[in-house]
Formats: sequence, C-alpha cells, structure tokens
Amino acid sequence: MSSDSDDDIPLARSNGRVSEARISKQADRAMDKASAKARYAPEGVSVRNGPILDDKMDVDEPTTNGAAKRKARVSTGKAVNYNVDESESSDDAVPLAKRQKVSKKKAVASDSDDDQPLAVRKAAKLPPKVDPTTFGVESSDDEPLNAKLAKQKASIEKKAEKQAKAIRAEESKAKKPTPKKAVKKESDSDEDLKPKKRKSISATPAKKINGVKKADSDSDVPLKKTTAQKANGKVKSEVSTPTKNGKAKKDEDEEEETYRWWDAPKKEDNSIKWDTLQHNGVVFPPEYEPLPKNVKLRYDGIPLTLSIEAEEIAGFFGAMLNSTHNVENPTFQKNFFQDFTDEVKKTGGAKDKDGNKVEITEFSKLDFKSIFEYYEAKNSTKKARSAAEKKADKAAKDEAEAPYTTCIWDGRKEQVGNFRVEPPGLFRGRGEHPKTGKVKRRVTPEMITLNIGNEVIVPAPPEGHKWKAVQHDNKATWLAMWQENINGAYKYVMLAAKSSIKGQSDYKKFEKARELKKHIDRIRRDYEKDLHAELTADRQLATAVYLIDKFALRAGNEKDTENEAETVGCCSLKYEHVTLKPPNTVIFDFLGKDSIRFYDEVTVSPRVFKNLKLFKRPPKTNGDDIFDRLNTTQLNKHLTSYMPGLSAKVFRTYNASFTMSTLLKELKDTNLSIPEKVKLYNDCNRKVAILCNHKRTVGANHEAQMEKMTDRIKGLKYQKWRTKQMILDIDPKQKKKMGADFFELDEELDESWILEHQAFLVQELRTKIEKKFQKENEKLAAEGQREMKPKELSDRLEAADELEKKFKKENKSKKIEAEGKGPTVEKYETALKKLDERIATMLLQAEDREGNKEVALGTSKINYIDPRLTVVFAKKFNVPIEKFFSKTLREKFTWAIESIEDDDEWEF
Repeated sequence: MSSDSDDDIPLARSNGRVSEARISKQADRAMDKASAKARYAPEGVSVRNGPILDDKMDVDEPTTNGAAKRKARVSTGKAVNYNVDESESSDDAVPLAKRQKVSKKKAVASDSDDDQPLAVRKAAKLPPKVDPTTFGVESSDDEPLNAKLAKQKASIEKKAEKQAKAIRAEESKAKKPTPKKAVKKESDSDEDLKPKKRKSISATPAKKINGVKKADSDSDVPLKKTTAQKANGKVKSEVSTPTKNGKAKKDEDEEEETYRWWDAPKKEDNSIKWDTLQHNGVVFPPEYEPLPKNVKLRYDGIPLTLSIEAEEIAGFFGAMLNSTHNVENPTFQKNFFQDFTDEVKKTGGAKDKDGNKVEITEFSKLDFKSIFEYYEAKNSTKKARSAAEKKADKAAKDEAEAPYTTCIWDGRKEQVGNFRVEPPGLFRGRGEHPKTGKVKRRVTPEMITLNIGNEVIVPAPPEGHKWKAVQHDNKATWLAMWQENINGAYKYVMLAAKSSIKGQSDYKKFEKARELKKHIDRIRRDYEKDLHAELTADRQLATAVYLIDKFALRAGNEKDTENEAETVGCCSLKYEHVTLKPPNTVIFDFLGKDSIRFYDEVTVSPRVFKNLKLFKRPPKTNGDDIFDRLNTTQLNKHLTSYMPGLSAKVFRTYNASFTMSTLLKELKDTNLSIPEKVKLYNDCNRKVAILCNHKRTVGANHEAQMEKMTDRIKGLKYQKWRTKQMILDIDPKQKKKMGADFFELDEELDESWILEHQAFLVQELRTKIEKKFQKENEKLAAEGQREMKPKELSDRLEAADELEKKFKKENKSKKIEAEGKGPTVEKYETALKKLDERIATMLLQAEDREGNKEVALGTSKINYIDPRLTVVFAKKFNVPIEKFFSKTLREKFTWAIESIEDDDEWEF
C-alpha cells in the first residue's frame, strides 16, 4: 500500500481487500498504454437498460386511467402455473402444498469473469437493445444510433453549460457594488461559487452508515412571492362540473375558497407546518370472520382445529393459492411456515377432531385446498352481485368513510391520502425480498400515535381500545403513525397528493432541480478533472458523481442483509455487480430499488472505464466494494458543497426536465392534428427516457394490447370497404369514375379474418343489448316500478340475429346493400373521410404505444419532468391538458397548471 498511514485505509467490509490510498503514475501510464489503440464507442448512452426478466417475474399491468378497453375476441392462452406438474395437479387427493414442485436455484459460482456479465451467467432474459424505432430516432448506416444519441446528449450538456454561465453572469450584473467596507458577501462568479476546498476524504475511514437519509428541508426553496392581487393566496373557485344537459352542476362546497399556496406569502418560520389541525383518525379493517366448521386446514390428510389467530394466518396463505409466483417461492414458503408454526405453538397447538395434538413439522404436508375453495366461492358471490347491490354497498362504504377523507388544516379543508390502516396478511415485497411470506400483523389502536391540534377534540378509538399516544407536533405533516412488524418501518397517514402540502413538496423538488442549472457546469468540470486525481478516494468520488449524473444511478445505502433486501446503489456496488467489456462498455447488474434486479449496459468515457478497472484490481474479488473509499455520507457532503440539498435524486430530476425543456424548445407549431401533437410530445418524452437512462421492461400484456389495436384498425378498414361497396350499390358508374382499385378489399383483410370479425360484431351487439336491458331493469327496480319481461330482451336481440343474417347473405352474394335513411354518394363520401381520420388517429396511437413499450412515460412525466413543461407545451400547441394529465394528476398539479396561466414567459 502506498498510503502514508494505516489510518487512511478503511476497514474492509468483506475479505479485507481494499484499494490503495494512491494511484501511482506508473500504474496510470501502464493502463493508458494498454488501451492506446482501442476504438472507443461514443460515451454517455445505454445500449440496453431495464429490469431483468425471468420465468417467474410478475410484471405489473399498466393502468388504463379509466379508459374503456375492447375485450379480446379470442383468449390469448391459459394462465401459467409455473412449477406444478399437470399430471399431479389433476390428482385431488394430493395436498396443494405437496404438489408445489419448486425448482431449486442453482448456486452462483464465486468466481467472477469480467467478460461474462452476471445476467449471462444466470441465463436470464436481458432487456432489449436500444433501437431507432423504439425512440423515433432516425439512424443510418453512416452514423450508428448510439453515436447520434451521444452527439445529441453532448449538445444538450453544452447548452446547459452556456446557460449556467449566463445565469451567473446575469446575477453578477444585478449586484450593485457597495462603497462602504462591509462584510464580504458571497459572489456567484465562477471563482466564488466553487465549493470550499475539502480535505481529502481518504483521511477518514469510509465507514458506511445504516439508516434512512434525511429528506431535504422544506425551507430549502422559497415559494413564489405573492402578487398584490393575490396577497392572501385565496381566490373563489370558478370550476364547475358540466352535466349531460349542459348545465353546471352546483357543488355543496361551491363557495369554498381555493387555497393558492403558490401565491401565498411565505411564513417566517418555515419549520412550522400548521397552526390548527383537526381530523377524525383512521379507518381500521374489519375484524376476522372465522371459517365455517366444515372448512379446515389439513395436515397429512388430518383436518386441524386451530386457534382463531393461527386459523387467520392459514387463511392468508390459502386465499392466495392461485398466486403461484408467491406461494411457490421457497423463501415465501419458508417464512410463512416459520411464522405460522410459531403462532400455532403460542396459541395452544393444532388438534385433530378428537382433541389430540398434531405436530406440524413439514410444509409439504399442509393442504389449503378447502380454505382456497371457500374464499374463491365467497369472492364469486361478491362479484355476482347486481350493479344496484354493488352501488348500494359502495355508497354505504363511502358514507362510513366520509369523515376520514378530509381534515381541517389551518381552517381549510384538505384531502387525506391513505386514511385506511392496512389489513393483516402475508408480506410479498418486490423482487427477491428476503422477508417475503412473513405475516403482517394486525395493527391495533394501541400501536397508533395521532398527531392533532392542541385545542380540538381527539377522535375516540374503537370501543375497548386506546391510542398509543396523542401528540401536537405542528412541525410534522403526518396525521397518524405506527410501526409495522416486518421491517420495523414507520407508516404514516399523510395528506393526499392533491393537497397543498404535497403540492408544495413537488414544487420544491422541481425548484431544487431548477437551482442546479447554475451549478451543473462547475460540477461536471470538477468531476472530469478529479477523474485523473492521484488520491484513490478523490478519483472514486469523481467516478461516482459521473455515474450518477450520466446514468441516473442512485447513491446507495448499506443494508443489513439479515433484515433487509440487499439493494444496491452507486456507493454500495460490489465487485460482481460491475462487468467491464473493453474498450469502454460497462455492465451493471444488481438488485436495485424495490429489490428489482436491474441491468444497465452503458458506454462510458475511456477514463471512467480505466478507473473502474483500477477499482476492481486484484486481489479484489466477489463481495468486495468497488468504491471502498467512499460512502453516501461523504458523497452527499460533497454534493451539498455546491448547493444546499443537492443529492443524486436532484440530478435525475434536473437531467430529465432540462432535456425535455431543450427538446420542446426545438419544436415548431406546425399545422398538426391533436393526436399528432400528443404523439410529438410523447416522442420527446421517449427521448428523455433514453438520454437520461429511464427505461422499463416490456409489459406482459403489450402484445395482446397491440393485437387488439390492430384488430380495431382492421375493423375500421373493413367498415370503410363496406361503405365503398354501398356507393357502388347506389351508383355502379362510380367504379369507372374512381377506379377499380378504390373499391378493392385491403390486403390485410383475408376471408377468415372477415368471418371472425363479423362474428365478433354480432356478439358485441348482443352484449350491448343485454347490458342496456339489465341497466334499465335495475333503474326501474330502484324506482319501485315493474321490471321488463324477458320477452322484451328477446325482441331486442332480434337486431343481432338480423345482423348475423345480413352478413351471411353478403358473404354468399358478394354484394353489400346500401344502409341508412336516404343514402347518397355524398353521405357515404363524408362517412369515408371520418373513417380515414379515425384510422389515422388509431395508427398514430398504435405507433405511440409500440414506442412506449420500453418507456414508462407516466413515471417520468409525473416524477422527473417538471409538470410546468407539459402545461407550457399544451398551451403553446393548443392541446387540452386532459390529453396529458388525468383528473387525478390535474388535481395533483393544480399549482403547475394555474401558475403557468399567470406566467406566459415561464421556462425551466
């Protein structure tokens, strides 16, 4: 070691292998010489990026925002039961738990090979490579896609550098020189804005610190100054909800004022969050209902009598037997079995029908089939309720929960977010969480602390219970809090996303990212310089900041592997998480946020590649830290020396928002339709995803969704062809006038598809008639009138029978008769134009959805891109904001929508 002192070297967290304190010039030159003739790929882009998929990975389905979906006409396949042998699953005599045939995970070899990434060794399915079509980026053989993207990214970074200098220059001009010799103020010039010279972090052992990083202070960013017109931050609400007849619906809170916190004056003491607070506590889940006496858990064929507590836990597992991803997971089974048997022992043991004790020692002998069937039947009964019954039950539930949905915060009504206490069950976690399957215990009032105003009535706990504590902390924004038993984490009841408190949090997050604009050039200049530093600690710090800035890596905190999932960030990367692929490709493969295995294949600068190679030098091997002379505390301290509150997360928000802002400025308001403008925005959003390395895996139902869209487009083309045939039925001379090709059937529409589509249209009409009939009957019943007889439905269904006959006749005669009242060629030509517009719109949507398959546009749009950019685009291109933000998001981002209305010149 070339360290001056043994104290300079931190204690290794595994195997005692650490990097030398200094990197000799000889070692530097040797590595430079070895790679002198290499042809480097353009740096700064991901080759492939996203979660790793394996056969058992659950993929969340995308939300539809309430949009109606067309049902698939043909089933896409049976649900897969991954590990159950079909020959065994048909045998009812064998317990389900026993039939759970689990494939053992192969042990991973301890040796790591730099040219063989972890994902390849584990034979997992990698994310797809970046391609031009996904992101709407034109590419050619002369200039590869990666080179084009790298060039675009470099151009954006150059603009950021110029902007940062311009901002500082403008601020310097605004400062007037003081003639008196006074206290020296900080200057925002390049020299004065440099961080104070720090002592080398190699002098301090890199001791990792467990725990959660403190959130940025609410006082970091001041709110906008109030205008004279809105001095108190309140205006009368002018929003009304139109009804079907066009009249505005009057709300009972119509006169209630909307709190415009973004215009309100800032409190002197920003740590005080409220002066008065009143709420009604929380809603508890219903108590456990014991199973019927004939429904029993069986052990080795013996029906068991259990305590209520143990029976409830058995029910948790039994109710979810169809979730094979969980119940067939060995870790899930092991954790559940441990907690279940502990509860059985604690509550008197399990007994057979004669009262004899039964020792439960093997999970495979447990049979949950009876419990599963009971809960399945119960769920089926619940689903089978009529629409009127469901509506009545929902109304009763809403009425019971209404007092808990809002609170009175400083005299105004605010929406409460998660006012319901989570019910007990089995913890699932995400990814490969080590505690999956453990029992989430029921939360009682004795575990809950309320936070409420000092002079208001404290809500009463359920009868026979009492609150753990009641406090009056006006510096806290939570209303209730308790500690869960799985990870010992604290759960909080907070205000809803659309509340003013949450809105201020979002506002400050994006303002913090805007503040980074004037520092980003110096940060990048400094880390580029320190990539060559002699001290290993300084070089590791610079390399880490480079990776955080360029590839959106999280900082990373050390975890307790026995109690938490071993998730990884930049500072906690191990030897085996980084694979080096010459000349300058780096493969990251690790458990990321929420224990999801993440794979990122990126091209880096030659200097960063060399540094990572140095940080992985022998004798380091698996289990050793790459950044062994750096921890998150040191990293965050370094970042905050540039600006208060700067963290890895701020880089992600800044890069996404600045990139989006730059791309949107390049757009011109051409004569496009609304769908084309929406696609234009989404194309920019996709570019942000690749340039800022935000991608996702392709959804499990993406292909099915694309198939449905293709069918809908083909259906419109078929409708268009029929319309053209009707023109010929009225006027056969049109064939000569318009040309025979105009009336030809589209190549996509073969005979078998047409027959299938016709059957689909007939069934769709039948379903529509039946649903309308049922709805009308329910309305009559609710009004106390006599319901319509089944004959009425039969009469209505004749329309579907007639349509079926019409199709059969057309297929036989090869002739389409004109339809509608007073059919004319002009009417049909108008109909054809409308169909063309619908087809063009749907083709755009299909192209957009295909492009979105690897990009979580919603996530980046909500969390990383400043919502004011979306509002500016909508305003500039005259697109309704509803095309980008759902009702929930419009409420969440009211501050962004309304503040832009008052500021036409706003820029990120």
